[in-house]
Amino acid sequence: MRKHRLKISLALIAALVIGYGLLQFQQNSQAPTFTFTTLEGKKISMADLQGKLVLVNFWSINCLSCLKEMPELRELYQRYHGQGFELIAVAMDYDPPLQVLVYSQQKQLPFPVMHDGLGDISAAFGEVTVTPSHFLYNQQGQRLQRTIGRLDTKALAATLERELAKPN
Repeated sequence: MRKHRLKISLALIAALVIGYGLLQFQQNSQAPTFTFTTLEGKKISMADLQGKLVLVNFWSINCLSCLKEMPELRELYQRYHGQGFELIAVAMDYDPPLQVLVYSQQKQLPFPVMHDGLGDISAAFGEVTVTPSHFLYNQQGQRLQRTIGRLDTKALAATLERELAKPN
């Protein structure tokens, strides 16, 4: 009897997990309509980025993995930006804004950096709570991938090359 209950319980849990995963994929397949404000006060909307391949990177000044991947993201941005790649770096609401500004200036980050002071950016992207988290959108604004944790930048570079080679 216990084994039977256990099997039923496991089957129900598996069905819920699979169903939730499919729901997540379907719900967030299109880029949210959102306007970012950079640390310098410049406005950038997702609609303005139509026609570009866009990576939205949620990071934290206190996240070691985030800080380790910043040089790699910088390199990818410099290599592919001229071909139609845009990277938006969003620091979390719990990060001190001044520390985010100082870090981005010290590291001379070439891509737009935002501070999610009110948590509205992470809410627009599905309540992002884990850093690093990344959302890659194609030129039509459809989500290609969501990555939680450190990126495999070699795999990302291959994806960028493949997507940027496609006609718009």
